[in-house]
Amino acid sequence: MANSKLNSKLTLFDVTNLVVGSIIGADIYVASAFGAGLLGPFSLVVWVAGGAIAIIIALCFAQCAALLPKVGGPYAYAHDAWGPFAGFVVGWSLWLAEWMSLAVFPVAFTQYLMFWFNLALPLQIVVKTLFVLFLILTNIVGVKAAGRTNDVLTLVKLAPLIFFAVAGIAYIAFNLPTTTGKFTPFMPLGLGSFGSALVLIFWAYAGFEISTIPAEEIREPAKTIPKAIIIGITIVTIFYLITNVVLFGVRSWSALQFDKAPLAKATNDILAQTPVLALIGSLIVGVGALISVAGSDESGMIGTSRLGYALAVDGLFPRAFAKIHSRYKTPYLGIIIQAATALAAALAATLYADGLSTLIATSVFFMAVAYVATSASIYTLRKKHQAQFHLRGGLVIPILGAAFSIYLITQCSLIQIVLGLLLLAAGVPIYVKYSPKKEIAELKQALLSKENILKRVHDTEHLFLAHLLRHIRKLGRRSKQNKPTAS
Repeated sequence: MANSKLNSKLTLFDVTNLVVGSIIGADIYVASAFGAGLLGPFSLVVWVAGGAIAIIIALCFAQCAALLPKVGGPYAYAHDAWGPFAGFVVGWSLWLAEWMSLAVFPVAFTQYLMFWFNLALPLQIVVKTLFVLFLILTNIVGVKAAGRTNDVLTLVKLAPLIFFAVAGIAYIAFNLPTTTGKFTPFMPLGLGSFGSALVLIFWAYAGFEISTIPAEEIREPAKTIPKAIIIGITIVTIFYLITNVVLFGVRSWSALQFDKAPLAKATNDILAQTPVLALIGSLIVGVGALISVAGSDESGMIGTSRLGYALAVDGLFPRAFAKIHSRYKTPYLGIIIQAATALAAALAATLYADGLSTLIATSVFFMAVAYVATSASIYTLRKKHQAQFHLRGGLVIPILGAAFSIYLITQCSLIQIVLGLLLLAAGVPIYVKYSPKKEIAELKQALLSKENILKRVHDTEHLFLAHLLRHIRKLGRRSKQNKPTAS
């Protein structure tokens, strides 16, 4: 069934669905309260700014996909534009960004669990270790089984957010004098931390890169791709805004900034007049957060292992990352290496009060490095390749994309920038050691085949909020078919 689906041309709805599905995950559970302590209610504006920047950078990716349609991703664009070393630096930066994100989720999982249980530091370490071991096992052994339960897991992850939004909007509507007062003053802390807040909030928009698929698979790509990016990221921005409006309407910004499990705590406050409902509501949202965080880390681990696999296939990473398990057909060594090192980073973050935000901001630093390269590569790729069509935006979009990416880099703290540069520099010896190695041609062909690229796209289309959108469209079609015709 999947192959027949992949062979059809993707419509505007399909590509929009893909954009939405590739962005929304557990990030909203983690990043929702970061802006409160930096900007207060004004952080709502930053969520809109983050969405606008994501649209610009996503359009840069779309231009690259148009110029180099057979292979996607910043690594491929930089490699084709400037050679193997540039490709490696960008690929290494992306791997580090995803690796940092992997370290975020064990910390976030533990924080939501501590909403109910007061865990001492040794127990926190045990929980994070078990969390990562579970993900290693499911990624190596249980990929097919996970695919069969995708619909159930999607519902479990999405339902708590819808419940939170509906309950929160109703609470605000019935308590307008109290709730609206929590938005004033709207800018209690000034704008000095705007850049820092943007870096942390932008992390929730990462993932749109997967939506830039070969243009030849899309109906009227010149019109469809930009529209899908703008509509899709706008949907995500509205979804994020509703969630945060509810948070600020329920919790004062001064209290919200200290919440480790913000959505669960806000749900508890919404239903506080009925203790039983408060307990049930916080359980629904809290358990949804735990499952969503675990699911996001699982999908992130798959993506990171795929990137390491691609670099190894090109001869730029240790061959261990391309070693496939004989029975389960997964890159098991790469999964184990990345998970073990991510766990070490997560445990190190536990020792610092701002450890979680440091992991997220450093991850955005690495993403922004890849985004700068992607935006800049457009000019070289234009000279080397003739696109079959031209996307709107011309040369303005790449300039804006590079400028916004550089801005994100400069808004990281000095410690985060130094840490990022040191880790980037650590990749140079890896390149020197492995770059002379011959690429593994047969594995590279399998990785970059059209069927496999589109299979990954098809899987992403069914993630999270996008899955709901797909079912809404199906219900709409059925209601039209069942509507009686006039005699």
